[in-house]
Amino acid sequence: MGHKTQINAEDGKQDLVITREFDLPLELLFKAYVEPEIVEQWMGTTVLKLENKKHGSYQFETSDAQGHVVFRANGVIHDFSPNQNITRTFEMENTPFGVQLEFLDFEKLTDHTSKLNMHTIYESVALRDQVLQLPFAQGINMAHNRLEDIVSQLK
Repeated sequence: MGHKTQINAEDGKQDLVITREFDLPLELLFKAYVEPEIVEQWMGTTVLKLENKKHGSYQFETSDAQGHVVFRANGVIHDFSPNQNITRTFEMENTPFGVQLEFLDFEKLTDHTSKLNMHTIYESVALRDQVLQLPFAQGINMAHNRLEDIVSQLK
């Protein structure tokens, strides 16, 4: 069975388009991206900061069992419209990937289903292609599956 989360990466371009339809009402899908307690559950990370507003910022961190930080990401929220869209930067610390620009658009399909469209732009084609060499598709699909499982319990 294929992944529910689809990734479109055209050759020679420095961006990705990620789409996923969820069996969740629009409001619950959006909530999964803006409520720290829910973000922590489906992303499996700690939310150190999440300011859901224009010119807000965020920081996520994951530590191993010994307390060593193994993942840290942060960014600035450039636009924020509840239940519609989030425009933000995303940067993983201590990696070669640099800052990326993300446009997250949330779309109501029916009263019980919704769709996430993510347009991610990288600094270069080479950096985008490096990300695609990682188990990126499997990782984002697993995260979206967890998001759907966790948030569906809030219905």
